[in-house]
Amino acid sequence: MKKTINYRLTLPEKQLLKNKKVSLKVLQDYAPDEISALLEASPERSREIKALAELQSIPSLGINFAEELISQGYYSLEQLKGKTAIELFNAFERHCGTWADPCVEDSYRLLAHYIVHSDDSKRWWHFTAERKAYREQYGFPANRPQIPWYKDEKYQK
Repeated sequence: MKKTINYRLTLPEKQLLKNKKVSLKVLQDYAPDEISALLEASPERSREIKALAELQSIPSLGINFAEELISQGYYSLEQLKGKTAIELFNAFERHCGTWADPCVEDSYRLLAHYIVHSDDSKRWWHFTAERKAYREQYGFPANRPQIPWYKDEKYQK
């Protein structure tokens, strides 16, 4: 597991943990029902917190990537087993409605590699050459969104 997991806890959630003398470092060890009791949270919020810990356990994949997976309905690495990096990345772009930065595809390649090999030594940038070679040979699907992510309103701040 990573040393630091970002849960994006609310101030009241942080206060509850503090009052109950529970460290963020051990929150990942709790089951969803225990998290629900600790944080007085809904089952859905508890499931999300548990998923954030598990999905960020892969080196170099952070909170934003974990939240994107959750937004697509993935709450565990087990749910992602058997899916290819290409399948996951193409689905991600369709989900967002925009094409993504190339490093995001590298991150999906890391994710798929980690699920199969449990290899902690790789980082997303180790998959850049593989992505470039694949896209050179196969290109992108015909139904790829046309708008780049940086022109999407949600990124204009």
